[in-house]
Amino acid sequence: MLGGCSLATAYHTPSLPSVPDTFKEAGAEWKTATPLDQQARGNWWSVYGDSTLDQLETKLDAESPSLAAALARYDTARAFESQLNAGLFPQLGALANPTRNRQSDNRPLRGTHQPNEYDADTVAVGFNYDLDLWGRVRNEVSAGHALSQAAQADLATAKLSLEARLADNYMRLRGYDMQTMILQDSLKAYTRALTLTENRHQGGIASGLDVSRAQTQLHDAQAQVTDVQAQRALTEHAIASLIGEPASSFSIAPAQVSPSAPVTPPGLPSSLLERRPDIAAAERRAYAANAGIGVARAAFFPDVSLSAAYGFQDTGAGNLLTLGNRFWSLGPLAVLPLFDAGLRRAKVDQAKAEFDAASANYRQTVLDAFRQVEDDLVLLRDLGVEMEQEEQAAASAQQTMTIATNRYREGIVNYLDVVTAQTAALSAQRNAETIRTRRLQASVDLIRALGGGWTNAIADDSTPDTTVKR
Repeated sequence: MLGGCSLATAYHTPSLPSVPDTFKEAGAEWKTATPLDQQARGNWWSVYGDSTLDQLETKLDAESPSLAAALARYDTARAFESQLNAGLFPQLGALANPTRNRQSDNRPLRGTHQPNEYDADTVAVGFNYDLDLWGRVRNEVSAGHALSQAAQADLATAKLSLEARLADNYMRLRGYDMQTMILQDSLKAYTRALTLTENRHQGGIASGLDVSRAQTQLHDAQAQVTDVQAQRALTEHAIASLIGEPASSFSIAPAQVSPSAPVTPPGLPSSLLERRPDIAAAERRAYAANAGIGVARAAFFPDVSLSAAYGFQDTGAGNLLTLGNRFWSLGPLAVLPLFDAGLRRAKVDQAKAEFDAASANYRQTVLDAFRQVEDDLVLLRDLGVEMEQEEQAAASAQQTMTIATNRYREGIVNYLDVVTAQTAALSAQRNAETIRTRRLQASVDLIRALGGGWTNAIADDSTPDTTVKR
């Protein structure tokens, strides 16, 4: 009955202040979430339908050094948990200690017939078991198990974060490809316009100022191409580092088609937020901190253990393993510090403060999760509208440029109108592509904020949770 005692306070998942039942940016079909971080996430990036991205993500999961480091940290936590589990069981050991000794001539109470030099041989087996009457060992084990679960969730968080970072960089890289295509088309148009202007200048129709403006426009576009190519190279290097390849030997072929943002279901349930592993990790650390209070409080009570030994001893003469040389001992040991100048009380206060900090961190993690989802929903919605508006602006600017070029060819307007129209058209096209890339990146971040996509079915509530206690 005494072995059933535990001085840890009853654990309750830290409460959250005024958590809304719905996400205001996504309609009324979202509900409050609780951790279900063990729900499988699958290959969430497949919603983009890009085979190159699929290959890169697969390679990241297999060869990323950052992911390997996170896995090693998880293995460390599991090994530490196993060390703590050993405290629940008796410890059994064997001893063999043959020695040659010389005792002092002036040793107190030395007998007159005792030899100066003698052998002493000991062979024994020992047994020790901490009765854990106050739950110290069991609370240490519970804390270690919770920390192991937190490390497992940290591994899932690192994996999801790296996958999302790779997808984000890939969307940026494809955005640069589209920007390059836009600029290359503009360069062709600017080259034709420069040729037209030079011909008109040679014919005495256009001024040298028009030629200079056309050359300026062309060279500026060439500089923009160079800048985009440099940014693309840096992004490609970042992808190489993520998947564990040297940047010097890694390349991704340019593509003229970029992924499309997946359609967010209108009834996307907030239960997907339950799969966020960082929420589960924060909750498990709060549980471990609560168990730490029990460990600290147990120090106020006697630590009682049971030990036993059996073996043989002699002075080096005769057969060691005889009945006459046997010895044994059996009995309990109780240890209770009587005065420690407030050490134990301070450790209890420290454990309580650590629990308060872990609880606050859990609440902040959940609040951050809601904020991140709201932010990304707003970005997806508003960037979609902005992209449509910018595409309309680009179409109008393209029409304006065509009209200005035709009117210049007919001698109705000067070349400044053409340059102005060309600049506006190129800027609008590039802005539209930038917004489209940002929207793709926002969709990636929404998937990460939801814990890894929305295409997997939520596990049945009757499924037992064998990994994380809540």
